[in-house]
Amino acid sequence: MNKTKTDTEIKTKSKSQLQSQTKNQASYCGFISIIGRPNVGKSTLINALIGAKVSITARKAQTTRHQILGIQTIEQYQMVYIDTPGIHPQLNPNKSLNHYLNRTALSVLADVDLVLWLFDGQHWTKEEDDILDSLSAFKRPIIAVINKIDKIKDKTELLPVMQRFSELGSMTAVVPISAKKQKNLEILQQHIFQLLPQQAHIFPKEQWTDRSERFLVSEIIREKLTRYLGQELPYELNVEIERFQQKNTLMIIEAVIYVMTDGQKKIVIGKKGEGLKIIGKKARQDIESLLETQVLLKLWVKVKKIVWFQQELQ
Repeated sequence: MNKTKTDTEIKTKSKSQLQSQTKNQASYCGFISIIGRPNVGKSTLINALIGAKVSITARKAQTTRHQILGIQTIEQYQMVYIDTPGIHPQLNPNKSLNHYLNRTALSVLADVDLVLWLFDGQHWTKEEDDILDSLSAFKRPIIAVINKIDKIKDKTELLPVMQRFSELGSMTAVVPISAKKQKNLEILQQHIFQLLPQQAHIFPKEQWTDRSERFLVSEIIREKLTRYLGQELPYELNVEIERFQQKNTLMIIEAVIYVMTDGQKKIVIGKKGEGLKIIGKKARQDIESLLETQVLLKLWVKVKKIVWFQQELQ
């Protein structure tokens, strides 16, 4: 059984030494799935690795719905990251949304070369035990990534967790990081380099996502909805871009926010439309940064009985 590498072991090598271990400048490329329970920082990690916002971040669970590809090319290495929805406990197995998200998160494992299992270093829950069981039959490399170490004052608290993985022997490596503070991300990347299969790159080196600008804009709007509304946000909410048109130096974007009930519509719009106005302003600022142009953003809220996850399940 291979001994699990720890952060301490890899730190003994300098960055230049690790880079000198490249494999004769051949090309290496692989699909990497980032999994974990909700709110452990998966979207924050993928955005930090790519250096651009390809997945929305918010404290509310179930904000990531789609398998979003973030692409990172560093010299001869190309990493294609898949950000999956958080894996939820099946407290209500008939809950269509949770069922869809879990199915999406776990189904991707069959087609990847490497798994990053991300969990909160402050909290080990039954969900981590369930995920560990699910990964027991997985035959490809798994890196256990302990996130949010910036919130742990006494770093010796991490030792029992790292020791546990070392004894299990099922993890290829264990790496403590802070995705938010971008701490130890280079160490994580060096582990990933060593595990990528040798093959030609799939995407051009300048490409950083497979998603269209329209999709990224809809995700930015959904992120602002999530951050502004918090627990009031209806889960069954979707954003569709109806107009995406460049006129001279101005990008005109018209988007519809779909909810399921009139009550949800009132929540999104807010008193005298103030809620929608705030969401639109914050979204427009991020969209202008993404598109690098001035944006005119118009938002509408409509009631629609059939929503995205029901269509996926049909």
